[in-house]
Amino acid sequence: MSDVPTVVVVGAACRDLVDDDDRGWRLGGGASYSALLLARLGLRVGALMVADPLAERSRELDLVRDAGVEVVVVPGTRGPVFINTETPDGRIQHTPQVSDPVDRGALPASWRAAGAWMIAPVASEIGGDWADVPPPDALVALGWQGLLRVLGVDALVRHLAPGPSSVVRRADLVGVGRDDIDASVTVARLTSLMHPGATLLLTDGIHGGLAVDAAGGGPGAERRWHSIPIEHYVDPVGAGDTFLAGVFAACVDPSITAGWTGDDPALRLGAACASLVLEGPGLLGVPDLETARKRMSGGDNPD
Repeated sequence: MSDVPTVVVVGAACRDLVDDDDRGWRLGGGASYSALLLARLGLRVGALMVADPLAERSRELDLVRDAGVEVVVVPGTRGPVFINTETPDGRIQHTPQVSDPVDRGALPASWRAAGAWMIAPVASEIGGDWADVPPPDALVALGWQGLLRVLGVDALVRHLAPGPSSVVRRADLVGVGRDDIDASVTVARLTSLMHPGATLLLTDGIHGGLAVDAAGGGPGAERRWHSIPIEHYVDPVGAGDTFLAGVFAACVDPSITAGWTGDDPALRLGAACASLVLEGPGLLGVPDLETARKRMSGGDNPD
């Protein structure tokens, strides 16, 4: 890798407790999914993570490294541990272990010049001081839901209402799921917290989602995307993070979607990547560029 990655990814490598893995857990976290997808789509990636010793030595993090990602784990840190329960009303999370914050001082000096940044918190491990780390002209994406969780040891995860945040205000592309915010929170409220010209991606599972441009304290132009049908359902974890990373990859390097003749190639790529990750357990479902391009062209795309 060059001294300066094309994209810097920041967040926690979490462990999700599961029954179908011989270790009793799988590696997860927005930073893990984002770093692996961005690299498999052809971008040079550096990832700064907090991770406990089990996560740091995991086969999944080796998979991320094997994809070409330069992984830097903040020494002596712990990422969160989650117990995820899927219900008709959304995911319920319990946390046997909370996350340490990501220390900006651990960022390799050369990475500070990177032109694209993926801020991918999963457990409020990214503080407001990260807002001024990317260069002023850098493109910044944010997984907002990771800032809206309050963790306590051996406690259910509580959710915060979206409010003013320097990190949100800095981001150019912000993703959040409808099931991570109260139904009473409007699109106008969300976009009012973003800088003019930024784009909100409001995901809604199998219903696709809504992309909304922020325009001077409120919503601007809107466009909807549709989900892409999957072949077999395995694991819902990581779909939102993968969608956001796919859209961001196309924004960073539009050549990734070369050949797509439909509308909104970035949104279509994100939808393709999200559908594919549902078909594998954890990070094993993260696609490469060829597979994502094939999925972009397949499946139904209703009006």
